[in-house]
Amino acid sequence: MQTYNNYQNAALLILRIITAAIFYVSAYFKFPFWEGVPGGMSISPFLLFTTKLLSIAEPLGATAVLFGFLTRLASLGLTIILIGAIFVSEFVYGIGFVTPVSAGWNIALAVLGGCLILLAFGAGKWSIDYNRARK
Repeated sequence: MQTYNNYQNAALLILRIITAAIFYVSAYFKFPFWEGVPGGMSISPFLLFTTKLLSIAEPLGATAVLFGFLTRLASLGLTIILIGAIFVSEFVYGIGFVTPVSAGWNIALAVLGGCLILLAFGAGKWSIDYNRARK
């Protein structure tokens, strides 16, 4: 396991906290879909199922990343989710990289970059992964 200095460990911890927070919020806004499709929305049964599945998978991955438990595996899962989010944004909903009034899939791409960093470098010293590797 690679060792990092305290600044690098702090940066990885901050990245884990921010990444987890983003996925917690994302999952929170998917919970209303358990009651059915919110009024005024039209969504296919497959996307409804996927949204419900993601409302479970995202907080699980976020918790693993937050605590640094199986960080690389959790980051891989979250990376796959983000690639799917970018694909759906662009090709299903027709949302571009940015829009005149709101963000497009540029935000998902930025979070994807963070997940790739965690995938490549791991969680750092202040994590469950580090403590498990020492034993």
